[in-house]
Amino acid sequence: MAVPKGKKGRARTHARRSVHDRIAQPARSVCPKCGEVKLPHRVCPSCGFYRDREVIETA
Repeated sequence: MAVPKGKKGRARTHARRSVHDRIAQPARSVCPKCGEVKLPHRVCPSCGFYRDREVIETA
């Protein structure tokens, strides 16, 4: 049976596992009406449009 030659350090273990702990950035899309960056499937905060309809009024 294989036995490790020595104990691996805590830093090495954490460095290997750190890839899975990353937080992914949310997806982004461009508003077709005003061209601003927004979250997909959400009302555009700058112009208030969603799917070519004005959903909220903006100043």
